[in-house]
Order: sequence, then C-alpha cells, then structure tokens
Amino acid sequence: MKQISFIPDQNEEMSEGSLSVESLLLADQSNSPAEEKMRADSSDTDLEIEDTERSFATMKGAELYLEACKLVGVVPVSYFLRNMEEPYMNLNHHGLGPQGAKAIAIALVSNTTITHLELEDNWILAEGVMCLVQMLRENCYIQELNISNNHIGTEGAEAISRMFLDNISSLRAVQLSGNNFREETAQYFAEALVGNYRVKELDLSHNEFSEKGGEHLGQMLANNEALEFLNLSWNHLRMKGAVALGAGLRVNGTLKILDLSWNGFGNEGALALGEALKLNNILVQLDISSNHINNEGAGKLAKGLEVNGNLKILKLSHNPLTVEGAIALVTSIRKNPKSKMEEINISNVLVNGSFLKLLDVVCQVHPELDVIYGEVRGFISKKPEQRPDPMTLIQNYLDERKLRLWDFFRNMDKNGSMKIPVAEFRKAMMQQSRIPLDRAQIGELVHKLDRHRTGMVDYRSLVDTQKQMVQDQRWQLKREESRQKKEKHKSERVLQTFKSAVEMVTSRSSLVMCSGQKPLALPKSDPAHFSTTSLSSWCQPAITGESTSSQNSAEPAFNEQKGPSNHQLSQSEPHSASRGMSTSDLEVKFYSQPNLSISEAQTHSQYSISIATSDLETYSKTQSSDNATSYRVMPRETRSSAHESHYLARNCHAVSSPQKHGHSAKSSK
Repeated sequence: MKQISFIPDQNEEMSEGSLSVESLLLADQSNSPAEEKMRADSSDTDLEIEDTERSFATMKGAELYLEACKLVGVVPVSYFLRNMEEPYMNLNHHGLGPQGAKAIAIALVSNTTITHLELEDNWILAEGVMCLVQMLRENCYIQELNISNNHIGTEGAEAISRMFLDNISSLRAVQLSGNNFREETAQYFAEALVGNYRVKELDLSHNEFSEKGGEHLGQMLANNEALEFLNLSWNHLRMKGAVALGAGLRVNGTLKILDLSWNGFGNEGALALGEALKLNNILVQLDISSNHINNEGAGKLAKGLEVNGNLKILKLSHNPLTVEGAIALVTSIRKNPKSKMEEINISNVLVNGSFLKLLDVVCQVHPELDVIYGEVRGFISKKPEQRPDPMTLIQNYLDERKLRLWDFFRNMDKNGSMKIPVAEFRKAMMQQSRIPLDRAQIGELVHKLDRHRTGMVDYRSLVDTQKQMVQDQRWQLKREESRQKKEKHKSERVLQTFKSAVEMVTSRSSLVMCSGQKPLALPKSDPAHFSTTSLSSWCQPAITGESTSSQNSAEPAFNEQKGPSNHQLSQSEPHSASRGMSTSDLEVKFYSQPNLSISEAQTHSQYSISIATSDLETYSKTQSSDNATSYRVMPRETRSSAHESHYLARNCHAVSSPQKHGHSAKSSK
C-alpha cells in the first residue's frame, strides 16, 4: 500500500489547518498512476480539483463533512452530524472503513469541541489510521483516542509510533487493544515512548507480544518518564519478557497502574515483580491475575510486599493458589507497618478458620485492608451467621440520638462533599466504636454504597436509603394490615358457612325409620352416599291405581338397589284419594334432599319424581317410555299449599304410627 507522502517535516510550519485538508484530498486523488496520467491529460479536471480545494478551505463543521463524504464516496454518519459540537464523540461499531475514517479526519481538522474520540471496531485499517494521524498533527483539542479492534497491523503501528516520537499531538490517552500487533511492532512503540512526554495512558492489550516484545517494553519502562497507566493484559508475555518487564518496573518512577493479567509470568515473573516492589514506591495498582503463579510465586511476591510502602491494590485471582499462599500474602502485610494495602483479590482461593483469624488480627492494625477470598472450607454445611443489616444499625443509632447523617460522617468527610474514598471509609468505620460493626458488615456496607466499584463511597445514598427504609416500613405495615383483614374476612366466611351447615343438620337431626323398611340403596354410579335419612328427608310415596289387588300382583316398583318395594308404597293409598288423584294414572311423589338419587322404575308407564328441598326449590324429573329425560326447576314459591300440607301430614303420620305402617305392609302382602 502506498504510504501518504504529505506528512510535513517536524520543523516545517503550516500556516493554516486547510493545508491538511488539501493534502488529504490530494492523497485521495492520487491513488494510482493511471489516474494521475488521466488528470495530467485533462486541464478541465485540474481546474475542478483547484475549485474543490478552494471550497474546502472555506467550509467548516457539518458542511465540510458532507462534502468530504461526497468526495470519498461514503454515506455520512448522522450521529456524527448531530454531535459535532459535543466534547464526547462515540462512533464505535459504525462500520466506517478506511474511507469513512478519512471523511471523519477531514471534518475534524478544524474542529475545536471534540476532546474524546471513540472509533473502536470500524475496520479502518492502516490507511484510515494514517489519515487520523495526519489530522491529529493539526488538531490540538483531541486528548483521548480509542482505535481498538481496527486491524491496524504493523504499518499502522509504525505511523502511530512516528506521531508519538514527534510529540506533536495533544493525545494523553490512547487505546490500541486488539490490533494484531506482533513482536516487531513492540520495538516501534518502545523507541517512540522513550522520549514521549505527552501520552499518560496506553492500552496495548489483546495483542501478540511475547518474549521479544516483553524485552522491548521492559526497556521502555526503564526509560519512560510520562506513562502512568499501562495495560499489557491478554498477550503472551512470559519467561525473559516477564523478567524484563519486572526489571524495567524496578527503576520506573512514573507508572501507577500496571495491568499484566492473563499472561504467563509464572513464578519467575513473580520473583522479578517481588524484587521490583522492594524498590518501586510509585506503583499503586498491580494486576497479575491468571499468570500461573502458585504458592511458591506468592511467597516470592510477599517478600516485596514486606518492604513496599505504596502499593494499594494487588489482584491475584485465577492463579493456582491455596490457603498457604493466601496466608503468606496476609502475613507480609502484617510484617509491614508502613503498608498501604487496601485490597488483595484472591477470589478463587478457598480459605479456612486459621486464615480468618489471621485476617481479623491484621485488620486491627490495617483497618483499611479488604481481602477478597472464596468460600470458607469446613463451614459449608453450617448455617451462616445472621448479622443485622448495617444500614439499619446506623439508622437506629441516628434515630435514638436524633442525629443527621452529616453529624455521623463529619469526621470522615473533611471537605463536605459527601463522598469518601473507600479505604478511608473502611478505616473510619473499623475504628469507630459508636456502632458495633464487624469486618463483614463493613464490607457489606461498602458494597452497597459503592456498587460500581468506583473507589468512592457516596453516603448521599444513605439519605435515599433512609427515606426508602421509612417507605418500606410503611408499606410493610399496610401490607400486614391488608393481610390481617383478608384473614379476618376469610375466617368470618368459613365460620358463617360452618354455622349454616350446623343449623341445617341440627334442625333435622330426628331420624324416622319404618319397621321393616330398608334404607334406600343408591346407584353405583351416583357419587352421593347416605347412612341415615333425616326427618325432613323422609320418603312418603303415594300410589293410586284401579284396585288394591292390582297393586299386590304388580312387580315391586323399586328393588333393593333402586327404591322401596310395593309394601312400602301401599302406605299412601288413603292419602292419594284425599289428594284427588286420578285412578287412571300411576303417580309417585317422593320428597327428599336434593342430592338423593332415585333409580328408574321398571315400568313403561310415564312417572314423575319430584324432589322437594326444604329450603330452596323443587327439582322435577320426567321420563317417558322412550327413555327421554328432562329436568325443570320449580321455585318453592310455586308449590301449592296442599302439596306442603300433604308433605307435613305424611311426616307426622309416619312418626305417630310406625306399627300401623308395619301392619299395613303385612296386610298388603
């Protein structure tokens, strides 16, 4: 690929920013020798180019960007047009490509508002990076640039390194993660950053630096005097490269945060880092998670922690450590009275009771220390100890003494911003004696007040928590009252139903049985079952026929499984005449409870069975000779007075003369 040849010399002075735009346009117009020859043969084309350059020199902002997109042949990004006047521009994952990045670069040459530019994952390649580098030589307002995951490669790394070496841009933070940088590119960055004094933060993670790359970057650390943050995670740094980085860190005097996670340092690298920590008193945070460091490496690292007086955060998670390595790390803090350690992350290590006792002792001397460990061995089957909510304890303390939150946190918050560093907050809460809180409760409180792990406790959230607690209490009271009301209504309904059932049963508890009468047998298909028949359910059949002899000779209307026999039905003959019933019809009147089932009579004559309830209504069932059955409901109000009087008379008759009924039954036989 042809490199851009319009990069000015370091000593060359440019009169105005429009020259960079013209250079970009000329570079775009000179992509191939054939096109250059065609433009040389056409004077009209040359005039058009000159007119375009003049027009670009007077354009700015959105107009300039639209014209640049038209020239390079890309679709304008509407988000960029809408937010050109904002300081933060996020164009991640927009699929710009090299030409789209070129149009963006042309528009940003004269932009004075954007200070943070995000261009991650846009496949801008080395060509697009070269256009951005040329723009950054002219734009002195952009301070943070993210061009991660853009497949820049070695050629793009060389262009960026030349920009670093020249110290002409205003960039202070650059993210170059995931750009396929290999071993040779590490040399470019090392040489450029040795003399660079502008870049403070550099992200080179997710690349392919190995031993040689580690050696070059180690030399850079030993000589660089500007970097404060360096991310080399997710590379292949190991062996000699790891040792070289440790040696460079030993003499570095500016780096505060170093991320070396997900490499292969091993115990050799841990030894080099331990030696570096003995002399380096600038580094504040070190991340060596997942680096194949075992208990031996942790012991070598602990030797440096016994001397170091500035490191605050050490991350060692996802290493093959056991409780012995964890004890070695905590013991090193105990031996160092000057230690400022605030956090040790060994989140995958299973600890035991001895470790917890040691940690409690160390926290008495270093109350700001927080060790993040895994589960506790031997306590899995035990029920965890129930501790009161720390926020509730603080709120109760304030309520009892009628204090405000400001009164409680006044000694911690010196400037009154209602924000306290986590370490200072933890230390103050451990040292105060007004509210009894142990280490676990303080950790829970810190977690609630610093959910996003910003390192600052914003206790204004306690005000919101206080209001929320009051609201929760009121809501709980209302909920409890509502539950009690529902339970009361439910109990009243159940009690009323029970009383009604008891009244119905006790008012009809008298049982009447005729001598020799068998209880009615229910059909097998009927789910209802009765063991006795109450007075109100007494069956009083009435049969009228042409003669008594015909009744005696007739088959029983109901067998034992389906109903009463003929000698039971003959008892109602005198009353059938008083009712004025026709002698030509066979009619059976049966009074019982609604759920009592009666079998069909073994006769082809039409008959009617009426079941009269004592309280509600009458159900009537009619069956004809063709087995067609129909039902109808008769309200109680429609019953005739004769019907009711007959019902009562038959019941009284049955109660007063049971022997007579038995005699009649015998005579009918």
